[in-house]
Amino acid sequence: MMRPGFSKVARAASRGLRSSRIARFTPANVGAASILARPCASPKFMTTTAARTGITPDNKAPKDKDDVTPQVSKTPADMTDSEYHAVADEYLDRLVTHLENLQDEREDIDVEYSAGVLTLNFGPDIGIYVINKQPPNKQIWLSSPRSGPKRYDYIILGDSQGEKEGTGAGAWMYLRDNSTIDKLFLEELNIDLSSPIGHFGE
Repeated sequence: MMRPGFSKVARAASRGLRSSRIARFTPANVGAASILARPCASPKFMTTTAARTGITPDNKAPKDKDDVTPQVSKTPADMTDSEYHAVADEYLDRLVTHLENLQDEREDIDVEYSAGVLTLNFGPDIGIYVINKQPPNKQIWLSSPRSGPKRYDYIILGDSQGEKEGTGAGAWMYLRDNSTIDKLFLEELNIDLSSPIGHFGE
């Protein structure tokens, strides 16, 4: 009689021990243990690489400062309103003189200059150029049917270190690419404004 009872007690105790072992290794406990035993995550997941490389469309790091070729920026001449009108009018008068003489030689150009606005019609194959003064900005604006609108500032070329003050020549320059109005006429229309009147590179 004692043996069967003893067996029941032994079996119950054995079940209790098994269940306590199972409880000790439940999935939650196993997960925690495995996380603690796992090595630390790689440092790259803890850093903010975007802040270091910058946000770019192709996600590449920007070039170092040493790799960037410095651009020489030019500064518009410091002029009074009267000085601006003097240099702008002088340039436009010279331009009109050249183009009116060119108009006498060619039938495909029509020149009209009125109230500070110069309109050049080169026919349907090229289109219409419009050039006018912009006193509030002290600029000359040009609209080209080939290259679009441009704003030209008056720049003094020369007058740098080692050069005598007041010896620099002026030019109307587009500061985005440092090109002049004269260069635009040469490249787009094959008109050399620096040549004597009557010789236009045609």
